[in-house]
Amino acid sequence: MKQKVFAWIALLGFFGSITLPVQAAMISTPDIIQSEQSAYDREQLSSMLERDDVQQQLLSMGVAPETVQDRVNSMTDFEIAQLNEQINDMPAGGILGAIVLIFVVFVITDAIGATDIFPFVRPVR
Repeated sequence: MKQKVFAWIALLGFFGSITLPVQAAMISTPDIIQSEQSAYDREQLSSMLERDDVQQQLLSMGVAPETVQDRVNSMTDFEIAQLNEQINDMPAGGILGAIVLIFVVFVITDAIGATDIFPFVRPVR
């Protein structure tokens, strides 16, 4: 009986130790730069959205700050870069335009059915 148990344990140990081959590749410098740039863009947008005046403006439009952060986290790197570029191109004091732009992005994502933030927007399906 002990030999059968030992044989089964050895057999299971043998099958459990089989591993799949692993591939390793070089990471190019442009890939690293793009990754770091997207992380920087997200951080820049998040820090702008954490400002008190921006949060007050968003609250006056009916958007909760937690919802904004969730929405920013779900945006693609390209969308974040575009939004940051438009914000940077605005004149000083143009934060209201940025807030309106973010509001429009939220309404569009509600309209396509990606989110459900505003009750007055009906998704197109």
